[in-house]
Amino acid sequence: MLVVAIGAVALVVVALTRGGSDASAAQKDPAWCTPGTQRTALCPHSKVFVPKDYAVHGDAFECINFASQADAQAVLRANPTDPNHLDDGGGVACRGLPEPRDTTPVTGAAQHFACGPGETRSALCPQAKRAFDPRYFLRYGSDAYDCSDFAAQAEAQAVLRFAPSDPNHLDDDGNGVACPNLPGPKDVKPVQRGTS
Repeated sequence: MLVVAIGAVALVVVALTRGGSDASAAQKDPAWCTPGTQRTALCPHSKVFVPKDYAVHGDAFECINFASQADAQAVLRANPTDPNHLDDGGGVACRGLPEPRDTTPVTGAAQHFACGPGETRSALCPQAKRAFDPRYFLRYGSDAYDCSDFAAQAEAQAVLRFAPSDPNHLDDDGNGVACPNLPGPKDVKPVQRGTS
């Protein structure tokens, strides 16, 4: 009985120090973020966010203006012509921004991306003569790329081999094979999963 009571007290203390059940509710914006202020990188905890407000002024905003990748993606969805040039390629905006994330590609997004001479091979640059560097797909940290970003299954597998912790969630079923539905060339030799 004493153990249960001590456990209950510990849970209450943890909940109070975290600000109740919603830890983010305890996080406050700076004083200059008045009620009704848009959610931005400067006011990341504001609840108000109207994507269309960012999509009608031409090339007026950059990734650094947004509190999260999902906010930037909502702006790209609001105007797929992408006047702010937020699309990092493949219909996904500002991959380097923090969570929450929305990496489902926006169909019909204007492509301002051009394959340069040293650009790594990807779904946007599928040319076989281009170099493929798995590190390219790890540059933004966790869950920045999806299977649709790769030109072939073997390339997604190469990224999984390079980083078996799978920060991009290319092997969600955990069987060691990344993006099995992508076209060939294929590499279906399982990767020993773990931390990298």
